[in-house]
This record gives sequence, C-alpha cells and structure tokens, in this order.
Amino acid sequence: MRAMALRSPGTPLVLEERPDPVPGPGEIRLRVEACGVCRTDLHVVDGELPHPKLPLVPGHEIVGIVDAMGGDVDGLAIGDRVGVPWLGHTCGHCRYCEEGRENLCDDPLFTGYTRDGGFATHTIADPAYAFPLDRDADPVAIAPLLCAGLIGWRSLVAAGPGGRIGIYGFGAAAHIIAQVCRWQGREVYAFTRPGDAAAQDFARSLGAVWAGGSDAAPPEPLDAAIIFAPVGSLVPAALKVIRKGGRVVCGGIHMSDIPGFPYRLLWEERQIVSVANLTRRDGGDFLRIAPQAGVRTETKRYPLEAANEALADLREGRLQGAAVLVP
Repeated sequence: MRAMALRSPGTPLVLEERPDPVPGPGEIRLRVEACGVCRTDLHVVDGELPHPKLPLVPGHEIVGIVDAMGGDVDGLAIGDRVGVPWLGHTCGHCRYCEEGRENLCDDPLFTGYTRDGGFATHTIADPAYAFPLDRDADPVAIAPLLCAGLIGWRSLVAAGPGGRIGIYGFGAAAHIIAQVCRWQGREVYAFTRPGDAAAQDFARSLGAVWAGGSDAAPPEPLDAAIIFAPVGSLVPAALKVIRKGGRVVCGGIHMSDIPGFPYRLLWEERQIVSVANLTRRDGGDFLRIAPQAGVRTETKRYPLEAANEALADLREGRLQGAAVLVP
C-alpha cells in the first residue's frame, strides 16, 4: 500500500510504501476510493492538536470498498462501500457512552489522529463506525459529507430551529449545510473573509440571501450563527448580530483564543455553545437527509501524492468547497 504519512507535526507529509494492513478480529480493511481533506487535518498536521499517533496517516472523510475482514464482523460483506468518519471507536462503557453521548467518550479513537486514516490506498476501520454508502454514487462527491457534512449537521441542530442562520467561514462544511438550510426553508447569511468576493458569490450561488465580510452586519438580526472558521474573534462578532435569546455555535475542533468582550453582548439570554465530534446517530440522520435535500458538493480532486498541495490550498484559502484525495 501507499500512504502519505506525518512523521512530525509541522512538517510535510511523506509518501511511504507499507505492507498491506491485515484486519484483526472485529476490523475491516478498506480499499480507499476517496478521502476528503478537512480543516481538522490541518490542525493535526500543523501541530495545533496535541499528541497525535506518530507516524500517522491523516484523513477522516474516507469512502472505500471493504476488501478484507477479520473475524467477528457482522452486517458487512466484501465489496460493500462504506464511509469512515472522524469518530473511529468508542469504549461503550463510560458515562457518556451510556448516556448516548458517545461523541464525548472518555476513551475514543479518532480516524486520522489517534488511528491511521485515509490518506492512503488502504486503511483499517471498526465496522461499527463505518456507514453504508450507495455503491452507485460518486465517491469523490460523498467524501466531504463524512466530516464537513456531519459536523455541519451537528452544528445546525445545535443552532436550534431559527429561520435566519449566519455562517462564518464559507468552506466545505458551510457549503454543504447551507444547502440543507435552504431545503429546510431557512435563510442563510454568509460571512467570509473581508473582501473575498469570490467566496461571497459562491455563497449566493448556493442560496444565501446575503453575503458579506465577517466585519459587516447583516440587514437584520439573526436567530443563530455557526462559526466554522477557527478564529476566536468571530465569537463576539457573531454575538453582535444575533437577536435576544439567539445562539452562537462554535463548530470547529480548534479555535484561536476568544478575546474579552462586554457582557452586554451575551446578556438577554444569548448563548455560546460548542459541538464536539459526532455520534453514529448524527451520521445516520445526515446521510439520510443529504440526498433528500439535494446536497451537491463542490470538490477539487488531487492525487494521493499531492496531499501536501491540497493541505496548502486549504490553509491559504484557495479552495471553494472541498479538497478530495483520490488514490
């Protein structure tokens, strides 16, 4: 197998030739068809998330075909297509797992962070955390749904039922969840880097009723705002534009420090909440909803060997939609 491996945080990935992995009991092996490149991958590669498995194969938006299975695997067969997300395994017995909040498990494994992921031709996965996928669909189009879509969905649920939704950072997650918002009959207000006319036009093409810089104010107060950009100063900015009783949802796994702000921005029962990881129920719910909503992903394909280029394009904001590696 071939893999793009991280040997030390802050350094480029290195192409490696490795023996094909062998699935153990309760494991499956996938022939990777496509793997999305997520901002979380950047946080791992750039050293902003601590203690990754090293050496590490990043990537947690995996679409692949089951080509080998260990013992004690039920419900899957050789040749099935599945998707593997960020949450790769949970303990099943901590208080959070027992409460149905496995996204907060005390002893989890995360794909492409604490276990090898999909920047490779093959990978090993826990079948309990692999979602069945349509064999006839385009694997490149599906891949961004497995994190950008899932965390976008969890963020939207956390935002509540309000009709006017602001989205800060119009990248992979935003371009997916904006389509769901429009299908649900909500209005989308897109906030981009100031002066980024291309991103604002992209947002409008997906149905946003307003698009402007993150330093701008929308024409009316919003019911909720979701922040996908990892910029802490956007939290008080979002509080300024939501109505009384509104909610700001921080949708990323990493964010720069939130600066101090006047209490009056939070008063009148405004809320700041975060989302962490996902649950398998999130995956099942969203993967049923996405085709109903007619979600179409905007993708740019890269060969496996160009993983560093894809990461650089994401880091520098040169992408509309999502980058996807195709081994």
